[in-house]
Amino acid sequence: MKAVVMAGGEGTRLRPLTSNQPKPMVPIVGKPCIEHILELLRLHGFDDVIVTLAFLPQAIRSHFGDGQALGMRIEYSVEESPLGTAGSVRAASDRLDETFLVISGDALCDIDLGALVRFHREKRAAVTIGLKSVDNPLEFGIVVTDEDGKVERFLEKPSWGQVFSDTINTGIYVLEPEVLRHVPTDRPFDFAKELFPLLLEMGRPLYGAVCDGYWQDIGNLDQYRQANFDALDERVRLNIPGVRLRGNIWVGESVQLHDLEAIEGPAYVGNNCRIAPDAVVGSYSVLSASVTLREGARTARCVIDGSTHIGRSAVAEGAIVGRSCDIRTHAHVHEGVALGDNVVLGSQSVIMPGVRIYPHKQVEMGAQVFENLIWESRAPTQLFGKDGVQGLVNVDLTPEVAIRLAGALGTALDRGARVVASREAAPAARMIKRAVITGLIATGVDVADLRVLPSPIARHVLKAHGYDAAVHVGTSPTDLEAVRIRFYEPPGIQLTPALQKEIEKYFHRQELRRVAYNEVGSITYPARLRESYAEDLLLTLDQEAIRRRGFRIVIDYGYSAASFVLPLVLGPLGVEAVATHAFSSDRVEAPASIEESVAKVKRHVQAARADLGVVFDPAAERLFLVDETAREVPVEQALLLFLRLIASNGRTGKLAFPITVTSQVERIVSGSGLEVVRTPASLADLTQAAASDGVVFAGAVGGGYVFPEFLPAYDAVASLCKLLELLAPVEQPLSALVAELPPPTLVHRQVACPWALKGVVMRLLNERFQGHETDVLDGLKVFDERGWMHVLPDPDEPLLHLYAEGETTEASTELERELERLVAEIVQGEAAPART
Repeated sequence: MKAVVMAGGEGTRLRPLTSNQPKPMVPIVGKPCIEHILELLRLHGFDDVIVTLAFLPQAIRSHFGDGQALGMRIEYSVEESPLGTAGSVRAASDRLDETFLVISGDALCDIDLGALVRFHREKRAAVTIGLKSVDNPLEFGIVVTDEDGKVERFLEKPSWGQVFSDTINTGIYVLEPEVLRHVPTDRPFDFAKELFPLLLEMGRPLYGAVCDGYWQDIGNLDQYRQANFDALDERVRLNIPGVRLRGNIWVGESVQLHDLEAIEGPAYVGNNCRIAPDAVVGSYSVLSASVTLREGARTARCVIDGSTHIGRSAVAEGAIVGRSCDIRTHAHVHEGVALGDNVVLGSQSVIMPGVRIYPHKQVEMGAQVFENLIWESRAPTQLFGKDGVQGLVNVDLTPEVAIRLAGALGTALDRGARVVASREAAPAARMIKRAVITGLIATGVDVADLRVLPSPIARHVLKAHGYDAAVHVGTSPTDLEAVRIRFYEPPGIQLTPALQKEIEKYFHRQELRRVAYNEVGSITYPARLRESYAEDLLLTLDQEAIRRRGFRIVIDYGYSAASFVLPLVLGPLGVEAVATHAFSSDRVEAPASIEESVAKVKRHVQAARADLGVVFDPAAERLFLVDETAREVPVEQALLLFLRLIASNGRTGKLAFPITVTSQVERIVSGSGLEVVRTPASLADLTQAAASDGVVFAGAVGGGYVFPEFLPAYDAVASLCKLLELLAPVEQPLSALVAELPPPTLVHRQVACPWALKGVVMRLLNERFQGHETDVLDGLKVFDERGWMHVLPDPDEPLLHLYAEGETTEASTELERELERLVAEIVQGEAAPART
């Protein structure tokens, strides 16, 4: 006997889950609902099936194909226009020449279909309707039968005053093919509302059989959630994939699980899920394939679709979450929330009970969402952050995204352009870099693959060998699972806004150049690049002065590939180096923090009686100093140390600093031949300024220093060598030089500010400070007799940065608090008195 599965439902009450998939495809414990129905049919001997389709038909057709994987034969009938339940089956009538079964693909059940067919044949019925007794029949069609099961009356969705039976129509029918002749072909026609009342009026034998077993319509989100929970409680007999553990926990294949005790039954954890240490899968959690829970994350009473990422310490309780969502650190998803596919919840955001967020929406960091989010996003859509493109590997930043991003860069460049590519050691960086190279050569761009080398080496090659761009792939210094792609332009500077906009344009429009087979770009592996870098750097140094001083230093490489390069420079300079944490290709654990590395270097400096200690960051771009007494040099004073040494050796030229750097820099160079140039507070602006004529040094707080004579970029190797050159003629130890520097008094704080209010805050602050000395190079900087204060909107997050500097730390704090109060009053909608 054939079966017809009705799978054309759009499922409007299940949105946002059904915004971009048919209702029968919503997952129930790891499988689409319709797959459970097909397995039920096969169990009862129905292996020849016709599936009727309407909304997004290809989603079902491509998933099941011809049915061979299920051991069935599946054909499809697609509605070109809405035909109703009976009309959709009538459209397949040429393939229905004997008694057949009709069943809904979006109602979960384990009813004995064979018993229903036997009842139909015993009664010699034209139509047999599967009936079910329910507690609340108001949402369903009621069917009244006599003692023999013959149908006497129908009533669709009655009120309580009309309820005269609790047996409802399940949408499961056994039909004789001739009844389809009464279905018109020129308009939609429904089984329960039109065809069955018509047949009853004609006196045809219609019967109803009350079915035992489970049946649940999945008409709304509550019913969908309950169907999953019923499956976990085994109220419905399903073939749940995976291995059953501890009675009521199902675990799929290749699950990464630190401790089984982290799962509270009943629960389902699908194939390839990853549950990090300290994460908790609470009771009634249903995790489809490839869901990730990071450290401290917790789910309970949730249904979470495949490839969703739950960030550190994030919580989801009583929620429904679609495919490929990204719920970031410390976000909280409350009871009754439903998220569509590809939703991004910013860190610390809170989604209040009952809210629905439709697919492809973003919620900004720290936002509280009280209403449904259907059309707009609560965060700007941007590709580039402050330092390139960054995202969680295989969550935000996948190989597919990397190929498209590189294709956008290649399209922005001329055909035949040359690009340098390098990476850090992590396997994720290797994967993404290979995807980047693939995307570039597909646009006809040639690539020089430097393999594992620090980004300053790639930038040096870009400058010295006339390449058109450089790409470096590394990991985030704060999250080993986040990958960062950075782009550089000649002569080694950060990406300029003009080229960044071009890349974003091609990326978002997907207007990528694709070349012919004989124009695909080439990949080369240049030799002796480390030696070339070392030789060029040595040419910029007073080598004899450094050799005479005879430095002994301690270096922590931070596992960076700088350990391949620095010895080539220190050897000719006669510097004795004690090195730790050199590059290792086998390392996969998280690198030590800068604080931990500094603590180790302090001990080594004492033991080796070294002149100084240096810690490199994993990218080998920034360096952190320890003096000969094993005391850390604060980054604020390290910047001033470089400046004091440059000013004292008679150099002339320009010095570039972001607008947020302390005013001490102007005081230190006062009376010398050096001029301070301020830049906007971005690394791109700083490196662009550093590449300008006459600039001899640039830097910012944070350990990054630029010596443009060699390379207009942060470079820890070059910065260390230049520091040794500056210290060589100075007889004082490093600790004495630092002691002579002014103590830092600048304070910095971040405050939350919604994206929509950033412009309002800046406008009103400008109005409040009219008549005062101000600087609007980047944000708003206000000067008075006490010092200065500065408010700067963050380009990536819903934050404002507040800076203040007075003569003392106390005065700076007072200025910062004053600015914070003004911002808070504006954000809260309160009027503040104008300053006088």
